[in-house]
Amino acid sequence: MARHSKLQKQVLSLYRQFLRAGQDKPGFLPRIRDEFRENSSIKKTDVMHIEYLYRRGQRQLDQLKDVNTKQLGTFSKPKAER
Repeated sequence: MARHSKLQKQVLSLYRQFLRAGQDKPGFLPRIRDEFRENSSIKKTDVMHIEYLYRRGQRQLDQLKDVNTKQLGTFSKPKAER
């Protein structure tokens, strides 16, 4: 079994925290899984980008844990109108 770096362990821990926090809110688990799967293709050597996403994830987790949260915002670029 491969050993994980400190950053990998932090990301896995964040993922587990998201899954726990999202259990109580309908529709959040598929979004959480999709977001992590989408970012799993980032190269392990791109540490700056991973750390940025990790910090962003921590802020989103804090929002998700808030009892008043009904949905998570997205940071994706808007699609161009045709």
